[in-house]
Amino acid sequence: MEQEEIWDTDAAQRYDTPGTGMFAPEVLGPTVARLAELAGGGAALEFAIGTGRVAVPLAGRGVPVTGIELSRPMLDRLRAKADEATIPVIVGDMATATAPGTYTLVYLVYNTISNLLTQAEQVECFRNAARHLGPGGRFVIELWVPELRKLPPGQTATVCHAEPGYIGLDTYDVLRQHVVSHHFSFDDTKRARLFRSPHRYIWPAELDLMAQLAGFALESRHADWTGAEFTAESRSHVSVYRIPPSR
Repeated sequence: MEQEEIWDTDAAQRYDTPGTGMFAPEVLGPTVARLAELAGGGAALEFAIGTGRVAVPLAGRGVPVTGIELSRPMLDRLRAKADEATIPVIVGDMATATAPGTYTLVYLVYNTISNLLTQAEQVECFRNAARHLGPGGRFVIELWVPELRKLPPGQTATVCHAEPGYIGLDTYDVLRQHVVSHHFSFDDTKRARLFRSPHRYIWPAELDLMAQLAGFALESRHADWTGAEFTAESRSHVSVYRIPPSR
């Protein structure tokens, strides 16, 4: 399926979960605080801005935010929270679309770079970020660490999360570095709802090489937005890449 088909009206309506999940204050608060710090008083550009989960509170802190978004239903949800004058958005692919102006910060959160399904597209995403940044500008990526250590020989699927009313299952194609996330939601009836999304997973070292190809250097990497140490056991990372101050 194309990304436009995945992030349709139904997915957009179910995306926002105010106060819980990725919208929980303990998740969103540190994210916004760190991004505001990294913007350094300049303007920020969010790739795949979605429904404005991060952009709206970041703009509320006084950071001018512009977005790029492929899904019109996701953008419609954002427009219920902020108008075009408050948060301008360009409709297009984050690997190729161009936003006007120059930014001190480009950010891409919650594993979304993995929605680009080829290495070439992911490299172009880095290059697109570099095109929008001035000297010394930063590109921030939040991404999960591939969990292939969970795969016994011959097995291609793992349960990534389970709780009452929900099971998440990931199926892997290790040859192409692809994973499909299957999200099953259910209640007391006999019917369950399934949402699936394909991804191309990226190892941290591979991500660093993509950054180098686009003219970035790794500035920092932490396990989360609060600055926890990144270790071999970390399940995700927040990586900050920077364009040299003079080029």
